[in-house]
Amino acid sequence: MTTGAGERLVDGYALVVFDLDGVIYLIDRPVPGAVEAVGRLHAEGRSVAYATNNASRRSSEVADLLTGMGVPARPEEVLTSAAAAAELLRDRLPAGAAVLVVGTEALRAELRAVGLTPVSRADESPVAVVQGFGPQVCWADLAEASVAVRGGATWVATNADPALPSGRGPLPGNGALVAVLRTALGRDPDMVVGKPEPALFTTAARRAGEGRTLLVGDRLDTDIEGARRAGLDSLLVLTGVSDAAELLAAPPHRRPTYVSMDLAGLFDPAAVVRVPGPADAGGWSVASRDDTLELSGAGRTLDALAALCGAAWAAQPARIRSGSAEAEKALAELGLSG
Repeated sequence: MTTGAGERLVDGYALVVFDLDGVIYLIDRPVPGAVEAVGRLHAEGRSVAYATNNASRRSSEVADLLTGMGVPARPEEVLTSAAAAAELLRDRLPAGAAVLVVGTEALRAELRAVGLTPVSRADESPVAVVQGFGPQVCWADLAEASVAVRGGATWVATNADPALPSGRGPLPGNGALVAVLRTALGRDPDMVVGKPEPALFTTAARRAGEGRTLLVGDRLDTDIEGARRAGLDSLLVLTGVSDAAELLAAPPHRRPTYVSMDLAGLFDPAAVVRVPGPADAGGWSVASRDDTLELSGAGRTLDALAALCGAAWAAQPARIRSGSAEAEKALAELGLSG
């Protein structure tokens, strides 16, 4: 089951919005095929944008990073949770107000750009705390934030991603650091700006005018949920955090429109599938017995995944097993065997 015989997924949309970590790059190197995919979109004159929860870089820095990887990007194409958080605080605080920053210099720069004053200590009387990811964030930073919030400062998190992808697997993200403060304070942040909040995506979608927007992401809990909350179609690529097992267990608000192994799915109808699919399509059949799904038959691995999504989302099974040699290969390719 594909998007339609011979139809390219990208041809149905005026704007493609990419998440970055896990979709375009992993930490400091491009995901295989990403440079070629974005280059092809540019060559066809298609509009693209980038939306990232990572608050450790400014939009201009992200654009420079992408360009250095071979992905030409302009600062105005990049939407970051750092800039969105700064704009939110600008709209709520008086000009020049002190804001305690937990994060990088990029987050401080975004605050300065909107006329606010970044500070580092609770005794500098901050009226707000903004918390974003930074690899150098330490206990002392979190302690100052804790004191400020207990003193009445508004607590804003740029995002709540529990992990960020890397070549060595998922590493602690801003959500893990937010959880430290949540435990210490006994409450949640007053506001979370980034995905799955829809603001980044709705801002990007306005650029498409009357055309349709497609969000491409690697995380169900941020990218896909955020797209659904913004009313956008989404493509899950299996190059980052969320895998096939997580997809099969996804609740309705985290289910994508399409799935592909990588960005080739934008252009190749055979490399993308709409989910869920029927339990007996593409040469596969899925049978439900007690709390187990059995995949049998033969065909494309993505068609097997679509069929499994249809059955799993209806039955929420405890196990999945193969009923044929080809099914065993497909489950192994999807990381679902064993």
